[in-house]
Amino acid sequence: MQTLTSPDVVVIGAGVIGCAVAWHLAALGAGRVLVLERGQVGNGTSAMSSGILRTHYSVPQNVELAQRSWRFFERFAEHLDDAEASAGLVKCGYLIAAPAGDKVAPLREALAAQAARGIAVELLDACAAKEKLPIARFDDAALIGYEPDAGFADATLTATSFARAARRRGVVVREGVAVTGLVLEGGRVRGVRTDDGATGRIDAGMVVSAQNIWAGELAAWAGIDVPLVAERHRVLALAGPAPYTRAMPVFKDLGSPGMLYGRSYGDTQMLVSEGTAGERLATPDTVQGEVGMDLVAHIGEQVAARFPGWEEAALASSWTGVYDVTPDWNPVLGPVPGLEGLIVGFGFSGHGFKLSPAVGRVLAQAALGQPTDVPLAPYALARFAGGRLLSGRYGAGAVS
Repeated sequence: MQTLTSPDVVVIGAGVIGCAVAWHLAALGAGRVLVLERGQVGNGTSAMSSGILRTHYSVPQNVELAQRSWRFFERFAEHLDDAEASAGLVKCGYLIAAPAGDKVAPLREALAAQAARGIAVELLDACAAKEKLPIARFDDAALIGYEPDAGFADATLTATSFARAARRRGVVVREGVAVTGLVLEGGRVRGVRTDDGATGRIDAGMVVSAQNIWAGELAAWAGIDVPLVAERHRVLALAGPAPYTRAMPVFKDLGSPGMLYGRSYGDTQMLVSEGTAGERLATPDTVQGEVGMDLVAHIGEQVAARFPGWEEAALASSWTGVYDVTPDWNPVLGPVPGLEGLIVGFGFSGHGFKLSPAVGRVLAQAALGQPTDVPLAPYALARFAGGRLLSGRYGAGAVS
């Protein structure tokens, strides 16, 4: 087994964010990089991602990160210099609709902000929207936006591709090794402690935490406030009366009680879930939770209201995923005040996969003391104490 006893940078976590950070560190000339993962690469919360890719956000800072990430996904293999690398990208577009009410103004402003950044967006009427998504109804829509450069991909495949490309650049990835603490000396992080008896302490010049729902461990390790909760979200795969094909766009229904999102799954079924708050967990846990029939019926009623005939849809499968949620449903990125040698990326609140290529790069840049592509000040940990929240205008939830 390949090891590194004194790396220049340690990355904690090999989900899609941690693997993206590791690859970017290597690409930026970081030197010796070690990734420590308690489980397996891409097999934690990343494995449960719905995989939707869009640049639509009502938080302007997220739009730039998403735009940069989409450009990376479009030329994924080229960026990784690996002809076999794949994110499993399906470019089918993203359609978002709002009925008359309080969601119309935020939607209009968000679409205008996308267009101002040079992102292709279109305003559709009900007939044009139905041409793109013929299995749905749009007669109640007051505003419909369409983003052609959007779609979905595979988060696990993305993570493993990043990890393989990072290894080719000399990064060492150790699976089955849990970090149990930080080495603190003189107010600075000097490395990590692990549960591996052979290398219990690993010294490093810089530590990057990409721990996802386990980032709360930093509170005990470093004595910092980590405003984070783990939330379980349920996802359904439904088989309806007509196929939801890969040529049909991802759909966001701002008018439904749960602000539903849906996409093609397996080229015939619909993957669907709610974009609002989920079940809060007392402790981080990726074990599959129950998907009760009451919840299936609740989501099914919303699906049937938008997709005629789908009241007879069959439940093909279901699963749960866990979000690392901050008070404003947006991530914390960058250094921690008063604690040198540590860069954090947590609290993605359902945005992590969408933003992973760009976030991986800015966290790597921050770790190396380089200017970041996107200013990290809005994502600072201190924003919560200072009341400078990055709250989305659609309300609490993963659409932000």
